[in-house]
Amino acid sequence: MDSFLIPVYYKGLEQQFPASLQQRGYLPTLHINIYGTTVIFERDEEGNWRALVTAEEKGRLPDTQLLQAISETIDDILR
Repeated sequence: MDSFLIPVYYKGLEQQFPASLQQRGYLPTLHINIYGTTVIFERDEEGNWRALVTAEEKGRLPDTQLLQAISETIDDILR
């Protein structure tokens, strides 16, 4: 898969996180590397983004405010 950068404004700074678009069953997902942890963003039943980590990375989920900022950025990009 081709990778790209997601630019996110968080706490007054622009940060860029490497990402790739992947297929999970019938659903596309975004795999984003956040400070060394791969976070998988997928749509929930209501169409909002949810952030998941693999069992191996459980407990390493980044700050929820950062995850929210990334979700908002994804929505802005997809508009």
